Amino acid sequence: MTARPQPVSRRERPAKPALTRAGIISSAVRVMRAEGLQRVTMRRLARELDTGPASLYVYVANTAELHAAILDELLGEVDLQSAAGDGDWRERIEAVLTSYSGLLYQHPSLAQSALVARPSGPNYLKLLEALLALLSLGGVPDDQAAWGVDVLLQVATAGAAEHAGREGSPDSEGEWDAVAEAVTNVSAREAPHVAALGTELVSGTPRGRESWRIRVLLNGILRTPRVTS
Repeated sequence: MTARPQPVSRRERPAKPALTRAGIISSAVRVMRAEGLQRVTMRRLARELDTGPASLYVYVANTAELHAAILDELLGEVDLQSAAGDGDWRERIEAVLTSYSGLLYQHPSLAQSALVARPSGPNYLKLLEALLALLSLGGVPDDQAAWGVDVLLQVATAGAAEHAGREGSPDSEGEWDAVAEAVTNVSAREAPHVAALGTELVSGTPRGRESWRIRVLLNGILRTPRVTS
C-alpha cells in the first residue's frame, strides 16, 4: 500500500524573496531576452515572480514605464569608452551612437518601443552626459547642444526601429529592389532630377549612409541657432 504524501506546512516552504523594483526590472529583461518584448506584461512578470499583478504596480506604474526601465537597464551596455578617449569629437559621438544603435538592433521589439519609451534612469543619464560632454568639446553652444542631443538620439532610434521593422521580412529585399529599379529607370521627361540622380539615390552602404547622416546632424547642431519662438 503506497504511503500518502505528507502535506507541507506553509511555514516549511522557503520564503519568497521580497519584491523590489530592481528585481522586477531584472526579471523583465530576462523575459524579454528569452521571449521578446511583446511578452513582457504585468501578468507575465507576476507569474515569473510568483506573485499577483497588483503587487507589481507598487513599483512600476504601467507597461510603458516598465519598457522604459528595460531600455534604461540595457543602455548600460552602450560603449561609452570612446567618449572618454582621444580623437575627433565627431568620430567619438559617432562611435557612441553606433553602439547605441547596435544595442537596439539586437532587440528589434525594443527598438520600436524606444521611439515612445522615455527612460530616465542612471544609464540614460550617463549616455546624455557623454554626448553633451562631446558636443561641448566640439564647441557647440550649450543651448544648441541641449536640443541637439535629443535630435541625435531620435534619429539613431528611428533608424534602428526602421531596421527592426524590416529585419527578417521576406519582402524587404524585394521592396528595396523595386525602389532601386524605379529611381534608376524613370524617364527624364517624367522626373528629370530623379533621372539624373537615380544611381546616387541608391548608392552607398548602410554603414556609410549612417555615418554621413550623423555628420550632417552634428554640423547642423553646431551651426544652427535655436529658434526663439
